[in-house]
Amino acid sequence: MPFAAVNGQRLFYEDTGGSGPVLVFSHGLLMDHRMFAPQVAAFRPSWRCISWDERGHGATATPGQCAPFSYYDSANDLVALLDHLGVERAVLVGMSQGGYLSLRAALTHPQRVRALVLIDTQALKEDPAKMPAHQAVVARWSQQGLDADMATGLERTILGDGWEGAVAWKRIWQGVDVANLQQSFATLDARDDISGRMGEIRVPALVVHGTQDRAIPLERARAMADALPHARWVEVDGGGHAPNLTHPEPVNAAMRDFLGTLAPQG
Repeated sequence: MPFAAVNGQRLFYEDTGGSGPVLVFSHGLLMDHRMFAPQVAAFRPSWRCISWDERGHGATATPGQCAPFSYYDSANDLVALLDHLGVERAVLVGMSQGGYLSLRAALTHPQRVRALVLIDTQALKEDPAKMPAHQAVVARWSQQGLDADMATGLERTILGDGWEGAVAWKRIWQGVDVANLQQSFATLDARDDISGRMGEIRVPALVVHGTQDRAIPLERARAMADALPHARWVEVDGGGHAPNLTHPEPVNAAMRDFLGTLAPQG
């Protein structure tokens, strides 16, 4: 399995290879690189598709330990992975947490970012009203494991209602390590507000948001899109927090249209 030893991490990644322009896919909280399977399948004929597991997630996670980190650290991980793979510039595709780190990569490493695709994400801090619920979930999960009620709650929050692929993801969540769970939520809750810096991001951006997202209100994403100088906005009717996974057809169509507007990479 491919791993990159960078930034003191051992990052798992998948790379379709080839000489085409590069898409890098960064997943959301409690997910991993597999959540972008519909996009990799759709774009790999024309694009080099790189997907990876972030700190505390998937095959990158180390059982029993996860040192404190920020989304700036994760942004540096992404850029270090590009260095490892010999990629100079890429379009960054980030869902939720993946969008948090992609935005920070665009702010701290602008020369490496060709464009952004931001799926159900935001530039604001976590809503303080949601903090007690986050803390309660982490405490209960840590103490007694993921029970059926919590798994159903996660399903509704991330995947929406009645999506046929949810069973597989609930099985993955059953195996989440407590140390990685706790630090991943701590990083989520402690992130900074970068909404005032959106004007610094000059690259083209596509902002996609599900109309039924229970995790991030649509108006938060819309405000981010309005603040980005070169952004287009697409709503996915009926989509939840991960519409690229549950509603891939409209998301892929929006991406295809957007990517087609990018200037040739020099």
